[in-house]
Amino acid sequence: MHKIFKIIALVLSLAGIVSLIRIISAGDTAMKDAAATGDTALVEPMAWIAYLTLGLVLAFVVVFIVKNMVTNTSGLKSTLIGLGGFLLVAIISYVISNGVETPMRDGKMLSASGSKLVSTGLNMFYILAILAVISMAIGGVKKLIK
Repeated sequence: MHKIFKIIALVLSLAGIVSLIRIISAGDTAMKDAAATGDTALVEPMAWIAYLTLGLVLAFVVVFIVKNMVTNTSGLKSTLIGLGGFLLVAIISYVISNGVETPMRDGKMLSASGSKLVSTGLNMFYILAILAVISMAIGGVKKLIK
């Protein structure tokens, strides 16, 4: 299995290097001219390699997380508690957020539901940041006491 991962990483690395060499050899002027006309033929292969790499990494992470949760059932309980806590924060954030149609810089309007989702994300960030600071403070105090 490790050998397969090494081969995949090598192939993706070589494809990325070839794509990078093509971009560098084209030069800045050619890239700017191509971008002005909407031609993405030089940059697009590099982007697809990046998308493929990201997709593979995410897939492997999910597979190994699920595998670990199934084989290590003692950790499953704490994982589900953490997931439940995250969902609780998401629900609380959604309930306390408000949504108002908002004009954007480009002249378009952000819908009320879109505004509510943005507000939800911000509220989740604030709540989770506060919880992180509190947990670090508690950990520091416990360390000082010992």
